[in-house]
Amino acid sequence: MLKTLRAYFWWTYDRGSFHYDVMVTLILIFLFVGPRFIDFKDRPVETVAINSSEVLVKEAGTQDGSSLFIYQIRADDIQKAVDGNTSDAGLRTAIVRIVEPIAGEITLERYEPVRDAQGHIIAYDAWITR
Repeated sequence: MLKTLRAYFWWTYDRGSFHYDVMVTLILIFLFVGPRFIDFKDRPVETVAINSSEVLVKEAGTQDGSSLFIYQIRADDIQKAVDGNTSDAGLRTAIVRIVEPIAGEITLERYEPVRDAQGHIIAYDAWITR
């Protein structure tokens, strides 16, 4: 038994043998079934535009025959554009002011803040129709 386990550990069986097939099968089971039962705590990293002049655009389908896009605007850019008015209307005006030069005439449907792991607002996602 110890000899068999040692051979498994050092991977000494020839390709095509029964024990080799058992090892490969166990590895494949781990790869494909493991993530369902083991929480590896891997999550996608939120993508935010790196340079302050960048706005990230994602397609979000259509709504009432109009194209719907999600524009992600850095919080720094919003703060520069709000001119001290951090109310809902001020944020909406700042978002429209930043996005209209890029997209033309738009309608802002809604917006949500994007937060980092510490809870700080790093960007805003704006749902925009054109």
